[in-house]
Amino acid sequence: MGEQSRERDLVLAPNEHAMILDNTKGHVVVYVGPTKTSLSDTDRPVVFDERTGVFKRCELAEAIQRYPSADEGSYMVLKNPAVASDDDEHPRTGNNNTPKLSFGRTINIAGPVTFPLWPGQSARVIAGHRLRSNQYVVVRIYNDEAAKKNWTQGVMKKQAPALPTGGDEPPKDALPEGAISEKTPEEKVEHLTMGQLLVIKGTDVSFYIPPTGVEVVPEQGDRFVREAVTLERLEFCILLDESGNKRFVKGPAVVFPEPTEMFVERGKERKFRAIELNPNMGLHIKVIADYQEGDKQYKAGEELFITGKEQTIYFPRPEHMVVKYDDNEIHYAVAIPAGEARYVLDKDKGKVELVKGPSMFLADPRTQVIVRRVLDAKSVGLWFPGNAEALSHNQLLAALAKEKETEGGGLRKSGMVATRSFASANLSMDESVLEAFAGDALERRSAFTPPRSITLDNKYDGAVAINVWTGYAIQVVSKSGERKVVVGPKTVLLEYDETLEVLTLSSGTPKNYAKPISTAYLLTTNNKVSDIIEAETADLVRVSIKLSHRVNFEGDPDKWFNVENYVKLLTDHLRSLVRSTVKQRGIEEFNSNSIAIIRDTILGVPEEGKKRPGRLFEENGMRVYDVEVLDVTIGDERIAELLMTAQHNAVKEALNVVSAERTLKTNIRLEEVKRQTAEEATTTALKDLDLKKKRVLAELELQLSNISIEAKTISAKLEEEKKRQGTMDEITKAKLDRDKMTVDQEYAHLETKQKLEIARIQAEVTAVCDKAKAFGPDVVAALEAFANKDLVGKLAESMAPLPLLAGQSMHEVISQVLQGTILGEAMKGWEKKQSDKK
Repeated sequence: MGEQSRERDLVLAPNEHAMILDNTKGHVVVYVGPTKTSLSDTDRPVVFDERTGVFKRCELAEAIQRYPSADEGSYMVLKNPAVASDDDEHPRTGNNNTPKLSFGRTINIAGPVTFPLWPGQSARVIAGHRLRSNQYVVVRIYNDEAAKKNWTQGVMKKQAPALPTGGDEPPKDALPEGAISEKTPEEKVEHLTMGQLLVIKGTDVSFYIPPTGVEVVPEQGDRFVREAVTLERLEFCILLDESGNKRFVKGPAVVFPEPTEMFVERGKERKFRAIELNPNMGLHIKVIADYQEGDKQYKAGEELFITGKEQTIYFPRPEHMVVKYDDNEIHYAVAIPAGEARYVLDKDKGKVELVKGPSMFLADPRTQVIVRRVLDAKSVGLWFPGNAEALSHNQLLAALAKEKETEGGGLRKSGMVATRSFASANLSMDESVLEAFAGDALERRSAFTPPRSITLDNKYDGAVAINVWTGYAIQVVSKSGERKVVVGPKTVLLEYDETLEVLTLSSGTPKNYAKPISTAYLLTTNNKVSDIIEAETADLVRVSIKLSHRVNFEGDPDKWFNVENYVKLLTDHLRSLVRSTVKQRGIEEFNSNSIAIIRDTILGVPEEGKKRPGRLFEENGMRVYDVEVLDVTIGDERIAELLMTAQHNAVKEALNVVSAERTLKTNIRLEEVKRQTAEEATTTALKDLDLKKKRVLAELELQLSNISIEAKTISAKLEEEKKRQGTMDEITKAKLDRDKMTVDQEYAHLETKQKLEIARIQAEVTAVCDKAKAFGPDVVAALEAFANKDLVGKLAESMAPLPLLAGQSMHEVISQVLQGTILGEAMKGWEKKQSDKK
């Protein structure tokens, strides 16, 4: 019981109130704190749902609510205020019965204020509207009588004047003409009407709280303060009035809309950059209202094309409408590189001109359209063989030509597709023309910033370009009948009415016209035409000849395309010549020399020291300069077998001869090897003897050198002794004087002895020299004989087993080996001595 009793007690603190419904009477009572009361069983706590206007039952804790409170600088919007006296304006502390309310009425109460609400009332607290100089609010008069009565109750603080930057300082109390303030004269307030919209500008008012009868129109959700548009130089904005008129405002300026105006937005942007133009850019303008600029008068309906040459910066104006093509506004010049061109259609004259590069071509959209030529599938296959991309592109253009019409002429796009030279079509640029707003900024990067670049992709946008390869030729034909032959390598830009001559050539092997090949390119050098010729010999044997003709086109190029099917002309004529030649020869003769016969027939017989003349076709300047005979087949199998057997026999006999010749060469080579072996052995022995001879001579030279040195030594000693004796003579002079006779005798004796000694030495030297001379040819021969004798003995020792193997004596074997050599002579001398001994 105690717990239930506490749940039925309503305790309210200060600034709290609760609504209680009496289920027996249906009255809703407001309890305002601070208070405490016990609820009966018939009392139910409720809350008021502002959205549905219904009292909803709830738990007691949920029914307790705080007072709505508007702080200083805020205001409260109260709905359904009380209509009783001031005593019943708001509930008081304790329980309060609900007074009569003014349902559907709304009043604004400026803060600071707080109070409880009567049942059925709702309050919304809104912060006061603080405005900067580039902000504003839009207010609506929802009760003109209340607005007039309470106008002075609103809060409208004037904006503080900006510091002067030059010129006269504005008066402190000055407001723009038409602005509404708390000092507005009564006659202006009297003009307020229900539903009227007013603009409160931040340049005039810095803080605003509306009075009763005036409400602030939110821009979105709970956002009341709106942003004006601040324009810099080269910027503009567009305001659209409810009347349909547009107002263009250029910067620098702060732009506030009129109550009936709204900003024109594009991509959530309300301000735009002026369009910057250069000589390669232009705008297509439609004049929609008469106006005068300078001395020139412009009429509605005229079209202008403004380029950077006339106006570098363009600001839109109400009398102008920019003509767009596929959402593109600016026309760009088309870059036409050297060797390329564009088709340009004059919409007034219907003439298509070819504009060649290099140039930057800016088409005037009023009279000119850049067109792309659409080629049918057959022409693409002939002009660009194997190019699937070109075929797909032209098929796409053909599909577009069926769906759209030419702009500005009403002509069906048959054979041409109009293109516009916008940035997206030809130039890949990194910036858009109409940029979104961005403030001034200075940005520096640490990495290298590459220069701005564009990408040219004119592969399929320009005139039809034919690349004639080396060794090929084409014939260009115009609708006026003019013809010209172009020989590659060269690039040809076709006029809009020009096409290529088509050649229809025989195909297959042998060549026939069942499945002809069409081509626009003539191979003029190293052309190859293969064919099979069926012929019959003089002895009625059929043969099949497979040929490959090598063809060049010579002389005047204008004759090259005179024959549509040069392959048929070539093969038919050469078939006739070859068949005639084969018919004049028998099968055996033709089979043995078929290649020479065919080449002589087609290319002619070569003169001595010269090449074959070839075969020239005067009709189109075609010359067959060579022919390859790939195969010759005999139609009769039995004759072919007989010829094959005869050939096999001839080949077999030739192989036997070759084999015998090979055996002979082998035997000759073996004998040569044997002789070379013997010669090499003899050479080795001679070399050994020569080395021994050189060694003996070297030893002899060494001995002679030693003798000469010894003689010089003795002579030097004698000279030294002579000097010593002279010295002794001087020393012993005194002694010689005392005993002159004795000394003279001894001196004479010594002198005689010395002479004898010298004579002896000279005799020995002479004898040695004579001995050296004695080593002449005989002595050398004797030494060689001695060496040969020693060699023969060693040979006999090493070759002892050979006689046993060959069935000969050792003496015979050595004699045969050394026959004709010095050793052989030594061998004979040794044999003779042995026989003498016997």
